[in-house]
Amino acid sequence: MTDDLMEGKEQVDNAVWKEIVAKYQQPSILRALWQIINTLVPFALLWYLMYLSLPVSWWLVVPLAVLAGAFLVRVFIIFHDCGHGSYFKSRAVNDLVGFISGVLTWTPYYHWRWEHAIHHASSGHLDRRGVGDIWTLTVQEYLEASRWKKFAYRLARNPIILFVIAPLYLFLIRQRFPSANANKRERHSVYAMNVAILCMAVGLSVVFGIKAYLLIQLIILMVAGGAGVWLFYVQHQFEGVYWERGEEWDYTKAAVEGSSFYKLPRVLQWFSGNIGFHHIHHLSPRIPNYNLERCHQADPLFQKVKPITLFSSFKSFTFRLWDEQRRTLVGYGHLRALRRQQKQGARF
Repeated sequence: MTDDLMEGKEQVDNAVWKEIVAKYQQPSILRALWQIINTLVPFALLWYLMYLSLPVSWWLVVPLAVLAGAFLVRVFIIFHDCGHGSYFKSRAVNDLVGFISGVLTWTPYYHWRWEHAIHHASSGHLDRRGVGDIWTLTVQEYLEASRWKKFAYRLARNPIILFVIAPLYLFLIRQRFPSANANKRERHSVYAMNVAILCMAVGLSVVFGIKAYLLIQLIILMVAGGAGVWLFYVQHQFEGVYWERGEEWDYTKAAVEGSSFYKLPRVLQWFSGNIGFHHIHHLSPRIPNYNLERCHQADPLFQKVKPITLFSSFKSFTFRLWDEQRRTLVGYGHLRALRRQQKQGARF
């Protein structure tokens, strides 16, 4: 982390950033409706084109399904903003649009909203890991873990598992069941969503045929789920990320230093609903996605945060563990270096 970056981040005190972000927390019904139109209309059109393409060739259907998966990422951002109550001024409208977009993304609205609120309240807090985050162990925790836990951890952090298998498991299976400590409303939201998804699946299976529908839906969820997990991963697993324990944890630092500014090409920024401005989002979840870039550009305070580019973000693949002593993410190669040091120390 550069001195300039640290200097910029040190300036982000509560009074300053709260005054800045307050200007961008007001939802715009016109922006929200336009985003719904330019997202859901193309998404529905792609489903219709896939229906027309089925008798012709699967070589036409599959690319359309991949593109539909990209649009589903954008649908999820709308769902996400509704969960934060930031998309519309009306809570009832947020909940309604959140439920509808939840059906499309196979995600129970109230249950997800509850778990995601925990994520925002605990992001970057080493003592509060485990809800709404990527499983991350410290170096010491890994060294003290059993062989089975080490194997499970390595398996869970494998890119194929993390970005292909895990998203499908999450959206198809895990979200069909409420968490053990969920309250009544959260549990019922899971059951209601399951019924709604079943009705949608039956209806589309009648139109497309069950085999065709299942294959198309699987491709769409695989693309959207993989992209979504990658975005979430790189937003909190990057070089210079912030993690802290106990009373040393600070909300503002966790937002600005623990959430990345993922500077994507324009087309990917559009499909991802500006979620790359994640440092702004964690500072103020009440800012709707269509205002995030404007907020970022409004003050040099935010622009001093070093961006992560699409190319540089691939380095995140190498991060596996948090080294508390060095205060940085490291790969498994760091463990081999530690073992060599221990052997050399034992000789002397």
